[in-house]
Amino acid sequence: MTTMSRDTVVSIILLLFCGFLVWAGTLIRDPQFGELPPAAWPKAVTWVLTAFCIVYFVQSLLADRRRTAEDIVAPDPDRQPGLAGWFRWYFNPIVCLTFYFIFLATLPYFGTLIGGILLVFALLSFLGGMTPRLIVNHAIIAVVSVGAMWLLFTYGLRVLLPRGELFPGI
Repeated sequence: MTTMSRDTVVSIILLLFCGFLVWAGTLIRDPQFGELPPAAWPKAVTWVLTAFCIVYFVQSLLADRRRTAEDIVAPDPDRQPGLAGWFRWYFNPIVCLTFYFIFLATLPYFGTLIGGILLVFALLSFLGGMTPRLIVNHAIIAVVSVGAMWLLFTYGLRVLLPRGELFPGI
């Protein structure tokens, strides 16, 4: 008897969540304005996400077939035991989630554009290193990527994104 890997379990949970999203998409009311229905984008994104989750599920099943008994039993040699070892092992995800929650907390003040640029810059600087050249690269990447997405959603798709109190015009 073989056990399912963590990836297989996660992919099944994600597929169940995708099923919920597909069902929830059918509940979005269509006001019959003759334009694109409100459920079009959520349904499109949900089906793309479902396709990715199916690929993930198939890959996890194929990886399960290649696993050996050593892969299942052997603990990770780099991880130290205890709570301190757990924090060291998950330090990067913890810091990244902290940055994201700071972004969410400051969203009413900075807005989507400024807050998003600060979030991307902080994540790139934390994960990618901080030399003068890298800081300039991170700033350019943050401004261009977040700025392009902000322009696309604000002017291309006419989505009302949160505006900050400190800079109400943007």
